[in-house]
Amino acid sequence: MTSSRPYLIRALYEWIVDNQMTPHILVEAAYPGTEVPQQFVENGKIVLNVGPNAVQGLSLGNEAVSFSARFSGMVNHIMVPMGAVQAIYARENGRGMVFAEEDGSTPPPPSEPEGGKKPSLRVVK
Repeated sequence: MTSSRPYLIRALYEWIVDNQMTPHILVEAAYPGTEVPQQFVENGKIVLNVGPNAVQGLSLGNEAVSFSARFSGMVNHIMVPMGAVQAIYARENGRGMVFAEEDGSTPPPPSEPEGGKKPSLRVVK
């Protein structure tokens, strides 16, 4: 099946705007294909205001979010692949959704438990 992320982003965007709030997306700036102003990236992430009054030409497609916006008075074209969008939420109250890693992404390496022992399961009756 195709990813549900673009559909959820579009639905949540509409819900946030319909409630007169300001939609923001949290983006992983280092994700391949992501085009964002690097001077505003902090800890590898950037929060973008995607509200109707903040952007021009917003496209919430199946593959990417794209738009033009001003940063420090300069117009920038923004391109965010769907896999780079980590969350969408309303600025005013924080309501929205955080997205989990999708299939095909690299999971973090397993951490070793303290004492070097591997976890084990046992049946308890």
